Amino acid sequence: MDKKRLLNGAFWIIFIGLLGVFAYTKGWILTNFESISSTQAYNLLQSNENVAILDVRTPQEYSEGHIEGAILAPVQTLQNDLAQIAKVKNQKIIVYCHSGNRSVAASRILVQNGFTPFNLKGGITDWKANGFATVQ
Repeated sequence: MDKKRLLNGAFWIIFIGLLGVFAYTKGWILTNFESISSTQAYNLLQSNENVAILDVRTPQEYSEGHIEGAILAPVQTLQNDLAQIAKVKNQKIIVYCHSGNRSVAASRILVQNGFTPFNLKGGITDWKANGFATVQ
C-alpha cells in the first residue's frame, strides 16, 4: 500500500512539473510581455503607432511567405543579432513565428534586452487563417 501511494505521489509531482514546463514554454506563465491575436496585431499595424514586426522563423520559412514589412531575425541567432534590430528598440514589436512557440522564446530574449515585444498568438498560421495577407 505504501509503495502504491509513493508511486501515485511521484506521478503527480512529475505531472505538475511537466505541466509547468509546458505552460512556461507556451508563454502562459511568467511572462512579462503581452500576447495578442492576429486581429489585434493587424489593427496595431494599421494604427498610426510606430510598430515594427519581427519574423523569428528560419530564412527558408521567411522566403516562403511573411507579413509585409517583417524583419527576419531567426530565434536561433537572435541573442547574437540584437544589433541588427536595435533601430526598432523604442518601438512596439510584434513577434511571430509559425505557430507561436519560437516567438515566445524570442519575446523573452527581447524583454531581457530592453525591447517591448507583443507575441503573436498562433503565429503566421493564425494570421493566414484569419485572412490576413503575406508577401514573398
